[in-house]
Amino acid sequence: MAYYKDLREHIKALEAAGKLVRIKRPIIKETELHPLVRWQFRGLPEEERKAFLFENVVDVKGKKYDMPVLVASHAASRQVYAIGMMCKPEEIMDRWSNAELHQVDPVTVCTGPVCEEIFKGDRLMERGCLEEFPIPISTPGMDNAPYLTAANWVTKDPETGIPNVGNYRAMLKSPTRLGICSLATQHLREHWDRCRAKGIPLQAAIVMGASPAVGYVATAKLPYGTNEFRVAGGIAGAPLEMVKCQTVDLEVPATSEIVIEGIMPTDFQEREAPFGEYTGYMGMEAINPVLNVTCVMHRKNPIYNAFLSQFPPSESSKLRQIGTEAVFYKFLKHDCNIPGILGVSIHESSGAAEYIVISMKKTHPSQAWQALNGAAAFIPNVGKIIIVVDEDIDPADPDSVNWALSFRMQPHRDLRVSHGKVSGLDPSSAPMTDPNRRYPGVQGASVLLLDATRKWPYPPTSLPKKEFMEHARKIWEEEGLPKLTPKKPWFGYNLGFWSTEYDEEAQLALKGEYFKTGEKLAKRRITGEAAKSMGEGG
Repeated sequence: MAYYKDLREHIKALEAAGKLVRIKRPIIKETELHPLVRWQFRGLPEEERKAFLFENVVDVKGKKYDMPVLVASHAASRQVYAIGMMCKPEEIMDRWSNAELHQVDPVTVCTGPVCEEIFKGDRLMERGCLEEFPIPISTPGMDNAPYLTAANWVTKDPETGIPNVGNYRAMLKSPTRLGICSLATQHLREHWDRCRAKGIPLQAAIVMGASPAVGYVATAKLPYGTNEFRVAGGIAGAPLEMVKCQTVDLEVPATSEIVIEGIMPTDFQEREAPFGEYTGYMGMEAINPVLNVTCVMHRKNPIYNAFLSQFPPSESSKLRQIGTEAVFYKFLKHDCNIPGILGVSIHESSGAAEYIVISMKKTHPSQAWQALNGAAAFIPNVGKIIIVVDEDIDPADPDSVNWALSFRMQPHRDLRVSHGKVSGLDPSSAPMTDPNRRYPGVQGASVLLLDATRKWPYPPTSLPKKEFMEHARKIWEEEGLPKLTPKKPWFGYNLGFWSTEYDEEAQLALKGEYFKTGEKLAKRRITGEAAKSMGEGG
């Protein structure tokens, strides 16, 4: 089956899978829309979360919009993300690696659905420019304006000409002006800085409502210089069709719902924010560039697409979690060529950024530190706590990871702190009044590296062996008891430190002949000082 050519095919797939909620009653975009979707992230298990399509959107002043708003369509859950990737949830990591390793060049076409309505020049304000769109407020009562959230910014490196697609919020400042939050380590900001050094503005286009592959690559932490449209083609297994913009020298996906073109001056910046952030705290005001809109084009009867971000878990944290896990996995396994890498899990509660667990099957003691050092160096503003665990630990399960931390590492031996990280929006790095809080002091922020793998043979896990657990589960299901979701480890297994005698004694116990073991041990009694000494040591 061919990949989705546009957002509309994707919506049909979500609805067919039972993962779309249609809201037909009037919904106020400033006060009701995001809070309604937020409830599923604060009150439902992940597998029950869905995309929401609001078909009757109004604003606080009573204006009715003639376009629907789609939220959480990319990553309401891992299952929803998998629908967007056209694969099973367990196949996402390999699908991502294949897309990075087998990229597909986009192709340019003369026109496309996004060109059906074009407003530029004298027509720019014909429908109010940016006021045409039902842009919601993400954190009502906290945010200082509506913000574009599913805004995939397209810019080009002024020296190499390689385009970049990145997801950045955009503050609505006027019908023709947007603010942007782009940090110093991010790729659009690098383009802007290079243009500023040349004394020229940066041209940009904002793509909203393209095929889901574009949203996935825009939010993944791909290396600088990567053409994300090529990676999106790798996800789709076919070239993306692109059209030339009307007023800037860029190309955008032909089947997008909405494209906003503009110029970013490099001779001034403005205050932007506060805005609810992925850390679970409000992102405070900052001085950032702006976009002056030069053209708006969109499909007839377009669909406005938004992300739900802010407090984790959210659509944003799930979206970034899966994409960043995938690029870390590919980097460690294929680029660093570290043997034994099995998976990477970035916990959503850390904003899908700070708490990273790497699963591996070591063949040499050095490999755990290869993985830790590689992950720490990969992305400057991702990873504050990085842990390596053995293959029998579920890296996504906090209980499993905490068990490994408690009994497979020693702080004096298996823990290191490294400096030189960028804190991004982390409020713990320095007081909010410190202008250098994103790279505090001369060493910057830090990362904690933990080797929580076994260093030598261990006793078996203290659980019933697999055959007994499987038999008990069969009885459980026959009794109609609640559906089980097994957690690693769920059965007992040998970890190298166990004797044949212990096995024999366990087999006698299973036969009900444990008194034979008691008789044997009675013959081995130790008395006197030796017994006292062994008792104190036991």
